Amino acid sequence: MDGKRLADASSQDASDKLSHSTILAGDIHDDKSPPPDSARGWLVVLGSFLVLMVGVGSVNSFGVYLQEYKLNVFPTTPASTLSWIGCLQGASLNLFGIAAGVLVERIDPRAVIVLGSVVSGGALLAASACKTPLGLLLTHGLLSGIGASFLMIPAFSMPSQWMDRHRALATGIASAGGAIGGAWMSFASRAMIENVGWQWSLRITGLVVVVAGCAFSPLMARRVAVQRRDRIIDFSAMSNLRFLLLFAASLFNGSGYFLPYYFQPSYAVVALGKDSAWGANMSSILNAGSIAGRVFGGFTADFTGPLNALLASVVVSAAAVLAMWLPCKSIGLLIASALLYGFASGSLVSLVPVVTARLFGIKRLPSILGLLFVSYAIGALLGPSVGGKLLDEYGHGTDFTWLIVCAGLFFVLSAVLLLALRMLLGFSIAHRV
Repeated sequence: MDGKRLADASSQDASDKLSHSTILAGDIHDDKSPPPDSARGWLVVLGSFLVLMVGVGSVNSFGVYLQEYKLNVFPTTPASTLSWIGCLQGASLNLFGIAAGVLVERIDPRAVIVLGSVVSGGALLAASACKTPLGLLLTHGLLSGIGASFLMIPAFSMPSQWMDRHRALATGIASAGGAIGGAWMSFASRAMIENVGWQWSLRITGLVVVVAGCAFSPLMARRVAVQRRDRIIDFSAMSNLRFLLLFAASLFNGSGYFLPYYFQPSYAVVALGKDSAWGANMSSILNAGSIAGRVFGGFTADFTGPLNALLASVVVSAAAVLAMWLPCKSIGLLIASALLYGFASGSLVSLVPVVTARLFGIKRLPSILGLLFVSYAIGALLGPSVGGKLLDEYGHGTDFTWLIVCAGLFFVLSAVLLLALRMLLGFSIAHRV
């Protein structure tokens, strides 16, 4: 019996090491699990797309409410104070990915999605009753982001469990849901604010998130069972050099990612002298490019390898910022920069779960992805705050030069780290990772 227990323990240790250290771990399948790349898998991709459309889409439409808060609800409150609502929402969305990942591994992911729908939608309902910026900070900011995190992690994780040959394409299609949701929910929110007011707009959106999230949750079944561990949070991946390089690269990606989205609309108005409608136009152009880039990036990654595709996306993002936005003196060049950046940056979101699955396997993907998204939480706070400070201190609110340089340097640093990861893995397996 002792010998048998020792053999079983050795087998379990080997399995654990395999899931964290084998580069092609994502290709290992459990014979007892349903086969990958099936019609059932594409239903899961559809479910992920729909869950991200309402969950992350409601987060991406925050800018509409921020404008309303600044102009009409709290006109005497500093804009920087109200902007913290969005910063806290984005940070909690990523930071609470750790807790969401643990829940996805320990209970049915469909239950996690129901929980996230109720928390996220309930937060918007609670925000509609708030009378102070602090109340909105806690509801529309913190609580809404936490709920969306419980929607995002299972929606990003499940397609990689169900798909193998088309894993990157499937994840790209699913992640496009967040961008599409952000687009149509922004227009819908603006229309509701103008017709029924911001409070009823929040209430209607909150009810949509609760009902739609719960309705879509049955599609999100798990394919691979995860053996329960004694540790609630598994930090073992943090001792892995590959994880550390990917974490650091994601931190710089997250820091640079939001700067064009936040500041290119203002650049069109302030630096190029266009009317205020161009702010909304630039946001639409960026999001349109992002939708196409997420799908195309996933399609190409299935042939070139997700890490190679991610590295290429970072390099193109840096070029769109430094070679096009930095010298920009015309609206035509700014539109071209926004289209190219939106297209390239879409893959910065959609390919990270695929790279993670390739490096560390699909069984522990939710918890490892939750740890990895902490880097984006840090970046969501670091990038816009540093960029805004540079604009205020050195650009006096009108010269965007140092802000643009900062954004470009974030992507250059990320590219260097991803290249180091590529070299660590070796180029002989370039077509697989």
